[in-house]
Amino acid sequence: MNKYQQSLESNKIRVNSFEKYLKAERNFSSHTIRAYLKDIYDFMFFLQKKHLKFCNATRYDVRFFFQELNTDTKKKLSNATIIRKLSSLRTFYKFLMINNFIEKNPLENIAKPKKNKRVPAFLTENEMHTLLNLSNIKLRDKAMIEILYSCGLRIEELVNLNLKNINFTLNTVTVKGKGNKERIIPIGNQCLNVIKKYINERNISSFYNNTQSPVFLSNRFKRLNQRTIRRILHKCFIKAGIKKKVSPHTLRHTFATHILDRGCDLRSVQEMLGHENLSTTQIYTHVTIESLKKIYIKAHPRK
Repeated sequence: MNKYQQSLESNKIRVNSFEKYLKAERNFSSHTIRAYLKDIYDFMFFLQKKHLKFCNATRYDVRFFFQELNTDTKKKLSNATIIRKLSSLRTFYKFLMINNFIEKNPLENIAKPKKNKRVPAFLTENEMHTLLNLSNIKLRDKAMIEILYSCGLRIEELVNLNLKNINFTLNTVTVKGKGNKERIIPIGNQCLNVIKKYINERNISSFYNNTQSPVFLSNRFKRLNQRTIRRILHKCFIKAGIKKKVSPHTLRHTFATHILDRGCDLRSVQEMLGHENLSTTQIYTHVTIESLKKIYIKAHPRK
């Protein structure tokens, strides 16, 4: 086995160990694990061009890696993507240090770039009203739109939702978010009514009585996956005449924006969204400024 093959084999072993660690000890979702591994593999292929193992990489190699990413006009990565890749490498190298696979962490003196603050895209109340009142769509699809907007769920949380997670008496939904953290979110009566109608429409009592059943099923009574849900919602956005760039996550942004605009406090929104840090939730405060302006103009004697 030549030097290149040795470094390749050694790097693959480390990545495989890291993947097992993320699954078994960190309880990361499959989506998060895929993102981490992609970032690690990008760095691995960069190192292999130099015939280097992870343990031989220096801070200069890390800097050259990110410099190469920044100068690649085909990829043109955003600051947020660069920060995510850096975070993935930090987690990976901490894992290598803890397990004594390396003696020195090359990420130690790498500064984190500032993240550009970007106002998230959201729908207006009128746009949301149009979307919620679409005709000629399946009751299932209407129920998905209702619950995404009513509870601010992530798409993976919607996919994993089972009937047992919805409490029709207490008007709550229990979901497992990032890091397998469980949270309970209030749910509106209108949304619950649509979900009840959808469940009854299935006309299969065994599914209704089986609390382990997924809430949202395909025509073959299988759990809907993310790709199918994205495709369904995309068609609904088009039917509603929404021309701005939107995604299922836009409904999560819309949920947070609308309840903040109507007076909900930031800490409560943080709890409902499942954000670990309040700073993450603060991206939605842009909308409260508009509300404050209206109140100011209405109330101040010298407006």
